[in-house]
Amino acid sequence: MGLLLGSAHYLLAAVVFALLVRAVTGKKAIRRNGEPLRNPPNTLPLVGNGIQFLQPRWNLLSWFDRCQRQFGYETLALTVPTLPPGVLIHDPQNLDYVFKHEGLFTKGNFVKTRSWDLFGNGIINADGDFWKLQRKAGLSFLNTANLRVLTDVALPQYLSESVKELQSTKPNQVVDLQDIFHEITTKLMGKMAYNMEMHFSSPFSSSFDHASGCTAQRFQNPLYPLTELFFGRKFRKSVSIVKKFGLEIVSRAMEDQKAFQDEDGSKTTSFSSSSSASDKLDQISGSLIQSLLSAIPDSPSTVADAALTYLSAGRDTTGQALTWTFYLLLSHPEVLSKIRSEVDSVLSQQQQPLSSEDLPPRPGCCPSHLPSSPQSQCPTPSQSFTKPYDSTPQSPLKSAKPKQNSVLVWCLWAMQRSKLTWGKDADEFNPGRFLDSETGRLAHKSAAEFPVFYGGARTCLGRRMAEGIAVQVIPAVAYLFDFERGWGKGERRSGSSLTLPMGGGCLFL
Repeated sequence: MGLLLGSAHYLLAAVVFALLVRAVTGKKAIRRNGEPLRNPPNTLPLVGNGIQFLQPRWNLLSWFDRCQRQFGYETLALTVPTLPPGVLIHDPQNLDYVFKHEGLFTKGNFVKTRSWDLFGNGIINADGDFWKLQRKAGLSFLNTANLRVLTDVALPQYLSESVKELQSTKPNQVVDLQDIFHEITTKLMGKMAYNMEMHFSSPFSSSFDHASGCTAQRFQNPLYPLTELFFGRKFRKSVSIVKKFGLEIVSRAMEDQKAFQDEDGSKTTSFSSSSSASDKLDQISGSLIQSLLSAIPDSPSTVADAALTYLSAGRDTTGQALTWTFYLLLSHPEVLSKIRSEVDSVLSQQQQPLSSEDLPPRPGCCPSHLPSSPQSQCPTPSQSFTKPYDSTPQSPLKSAKPKQNSVLVWCLWAMQRSKLTWGKDADEFNPGRFLDSETGRLAHKSAAEFPVFYGGARTCLGRRMAEGIAVQVIPAVAYLFDFERGWGKGERRSGSSLTLPMGGGCLFL
């Protein structure tokens, strides 16, 4: 033990010395029109913004928000002694340029080295042809016919099961809506994408959540190789469980593939009018993993990485967006009342009572309130890319001249609170901001203004799926249930993760 502590002291001393040397020798400042970019608030000598990145996640998000409130759309310099030069952008025009020039801005080693243990060769780390293969598989899975089965067959079934679970609760029993929503999205992805029965309560889910939190901390803690050496045992165990589950998905899919080939090898996704709902669901179940196996036939571990990445994207982001949406809706009963009135209007035209067996699967229920607010739709709170090339075409970023291998950062959490973009009421919960004042229809917001589904070549493939889930789940749960807050005073905050889970859950009575 003494030897271990002694080694730790030497390692820590070496790291501190390296930080000081790098800080003192300095890095070439990123300039705009010959002048160095201004520093954000709380920038310190030697350590720059390093202390901010070591803060708890909620404090870091608040700091990013403070940056945009103080400097508006101005591009700022980020400095952390152990990292390449950084640029922080808030201007939608700059983000639009990044989206439109995907080839100039890659994930780079800064992102890949930190996310590799969890996601490996998954699409989140992939570039070039390998990224295209995985994206093509995702497009095949999320085709129009499959999405119709999701909205008309699978989702009503799993939503009905969750409604029955809620209806069976005892008076004053505490319910975590975050778990309810994640159970729905986990079942959907498990059945449709992988032809497996999956539940949010499985050991895989808790292991993935822990691994995701530790991976997120790597982006904040420049000393993570050292801290994980002594405190990373649970993280390594969690990653092992996640990887084992990914290989199990692939193994099951290969067995399904072999069984199918042994039958007649002529599976089809065209449905006849006589096909039952369960037949339609069974015919497309596992279509994502089968597409990945066809695209990457010689590497089960790579297919597993891709499958796990899609599972997280399809399960976590949608479930978390629903959680934060209901958190805000139940804090603003006047908006909740409008949704219920809209559901009433739709149901009155049906002339039939609503039950858990006949939930409204139509997008006609509450499309106008779906976006709810910039504050609630931020499943991935920050992004960073590396600029691998030293040349950049004419662009809004050109005057800032980012250096080769510099890190480009934007924080969706902060951008969605910008009064320059959203007006003076940006801090208020105002779903009406998404409606055209004259027509009452959904107002268009560009991907750069509202980048919750990303933009450009990497636009989120699952947007239509997420919206299809939301327009069923929101009206059904809002209409059928009355909730009371199940925690004390104070606001809910995000837990540590690569996405945006609600710390402590969304508890209601």
